[in-house]
Amino acid sequence: MIIDNFPDRTIQVEGKEYLYFGGTSYLGMASQRDFQKLLIKNISQWGTNYGSSRNSNIKLSVYKEFEQAFSNFIGVDATASVSSGMLAGKLVMKYLFKSATSFYHYPKTHPAIISPNSFPLFIDGKLNNRLYDKVEEKIVISADAVLSLEVKATNFDFLESIPRNKTITLVIDESHSLGVLGKRGSGILSDIAAKTSTRKVVVSSMGKAMGLSFGVVCGDSDFIEELKNEPDFISSSGTNPAFLATFLQSEDIYKSQRINLKSNLKFIHANLNPIYNFNKQYPVLYSKDSSLYSSLLSENMVISKFKYPTYEDYMNRIVFTANHKTKDLKKLIHTLNLNYGN
Repeated sequence: MIIDNFPDRTIQVEGKEYLYFGGTSYLGMASQRDFQKLLIKNISQWGTNYGSSRNSNIKLSVYKEFEQAFSNFIGVDATASVSSGMLAGKLVMKYLFKSATSFYHYPKTHPAIISPNSFPLFIDGKLNNRLYDKVEEKIVISADAVLSLEVKATNFDFLESIPRNKTITLVIDESHSLGVLGKRGSGILSDIAAKTSTRKVVVSSMGKAMGLSFGVVCGDSDFIEELKNEPDFISSSGTNPAFLATFLQSEDIYKSQRINLKSNLKFIHANLNPIYNFNKQYPVLYSKDSSLYSSLLSENMVISKFKYPTYEDYMNRIVFTANHKTKDLKKLIHTLNLNYGN
C-alpha cells in the first residue's frame, strides 16, 4: 500500500479509511500535536539540520544537555547521540572489533549489532561450547532487549553460566523497549543483574516509541569517551539538535502518552482471547496465521506484514499505540476472537 500521509490510528488508501495497527510508533508521538508544536519551535531555534562534526570548534550546548539528561534517564554514566539507531549499532560493533577476541549473538538479534564473524550464542538450545574453553579472552555478546516475534524482554540469566575467564561486553539494542518498558519507559537495562565483569553498552533508535529520528549509545564514561574519539564518530554529522531539544522538553507528553498506552493494553488484556500470546506490558502481538492479514483487511484494518531479515516467513505484526481509541480496539479484538490464535 502506498499512502500520502503519516499513518496514525487510521490510514487513507485510495480514499478509503482503514484502522491501522502497524509501524513502531508505540507512544504515538510522531502525530501527537503538542509534540509536533515543540519540534517546530525547536527547528526555529536550532535549524533543520546541523551538518558539522561534533569535534568542530563550534559546539552546540544542546548536545551536552541532552546526553547528560538521557544518561540520567536510562541509568548510565554517559551517552553519545548519533544520527540513527543503525549507525549507533555499527559504530559500537566496529569499535569493539579492535579489542574483542570473539563475538556472539542471541537468536534473532538485529543485524546492526551482529559482527560479521559472530558465533551463535546458543546451539541446540544450549550455550555455545566455545564459551566453556579455558582461553582467557574478551568477548562481545549482542542481543535485542525484546526480540522480533517476542512480546517479553530477553532473559539474560545465561550470563551467570559463562565462566569467569571470559570478560564480557554485553551490547543491548533497546530500540523496541525504550519508552515502553522499565521505569518511566527507560528500558530494561536496570533490570539486568549481570555479573561484575560484564560491561553493558546500550544502543537504540529513538525513532520508535520516542518519535525522534536519531540514535544513542549509552554506557560507562570511558567507553563513551573512547567511542567519541573514533574516526567514524568524528567524521559524522551530529544529531539534528532540534530533536534533542524536543526530547528535553517533552517529559510530560511522554508520561501522558505512556498512561494512554498502558490503559489500552489493560483493555486488550481484559478482552482478548487468552489463546493469543499477548503481554499486557508490551504493545505488540504476533501471529503465524498466514490468513490473518487478509482477514483483517476485509474488515478495513491493516497490520504490518513483511519479510524480516532474521525470520524465515512473513511476519504478521499487530501494533497497539497510545493513540488508539477504545472503539478501534473493540473492533480488532472482536475480529481476532472470532479467529484462532497462533
